[in-house]
Amino acid sequence: MHQLTYGDIKAATERITGCIRPVTVAAVEPGAIGTAHQVWLALEFMQYTGSFKARGAQNFIQAHRDAGTLPEAGVTIASGGNAGMACAWAAQQQGVRATVFLPTTAPPVKVAKLRGYGADVRLVGAEYAEALAACEEFATATGALASHAYDHPLIAAGAGTLLVEIHRQIPDLDTVVVAVGGGGLFAGVATAARHHGIRTVAVEPENCRALNAAIEADRVVDVPVDSIAADSLGARRTSQMALGAAQHDGVHSVLVPDSEIVRARQALWDDRRIAVEHGAATALAGLFAADEQVPGGKVCVVLCGANTDARTLIQP
Repeated sequence: MHQLTYGDIKAATERITGCIRPVTVAAVEPGAIGTAHQVWLALEFMQYTGSFKARGAQNFIQAHRDAGTLPEAGVTIASGGNAGMACAWAAQQQGVRATVFLPTTAPPVKVAKLRGYGADVRLVGAEYAEALAACEEFATATGALASHAYDHPLIAAGAGTLLVEIHRQIPDLDTVVVAVGGGGLFAGVATAARHHGIRTVAVEPENCRALNAAIEADRVVDVPVDSIAADSLGARRTSQMALGAAQHDGVHSVLVPDSEIVRARQALWDDRRIAVEHGAATALAGLFAADEQVPGGKVCVVLCGANTDARTLIQP
């Protein structure tokens, strides 16, 4: 198992700078979103393809391009939607074919965007795990380069470049709050945060708790997947890299109910006219539902994706 290091994240930063959009960080007025903390929002949903996944995908494909290991069959990936879009976008940038496997439950908005990036989209199974199995079979049969939604050091290192950018803008940051699905974003951000002496709060839906369950068991375990945020946070198991990152001091695991995720998403719309997906709102829900568990000081909440149907928000 590759132990992710800050050196991996520095290399990724050098590789993808200029190819992705630098994150915008916005301060929140005290009390504006119902928390006593001094809060900034990292608006990563403004990234190419609408989520942080573009960072890891760009790092993955560029690293293989540099090494001369991109096959004629292109790249393939299984995804809940966001990682697939990022892979298809990065492949399109490099003139490479992309075949993306999604569960049949993937939101139509994500399927449509994927096809817009020129990907060959294949809908298989009701959960991410089934799409992943089909993707692995396809890679074996065709020789396509298999990427991963979260469990690859190049993917996680690319995601970690986000914290590098946040730290440049808030050099005295105390705590970063991230939503966790499979753990790629968490592993990258937590590794970079530890280097800078910043705490990481990992927030998961109560019924999509792959990282939290792994911490409890001290090993990677399978968990049920049942949440309104499952389209982006619905991994059945976390990565060994994420568990390794979580086992360091300065990491706090928080679980939130779906009701708080819905409330946080609506609050962002009502207060800021920000429309994010439920997976992105999960990080903010960590402050709403477990404020006392989040260390104090200066806190940055990562809003990691906006591939959602804004019509599901309530108009005040």
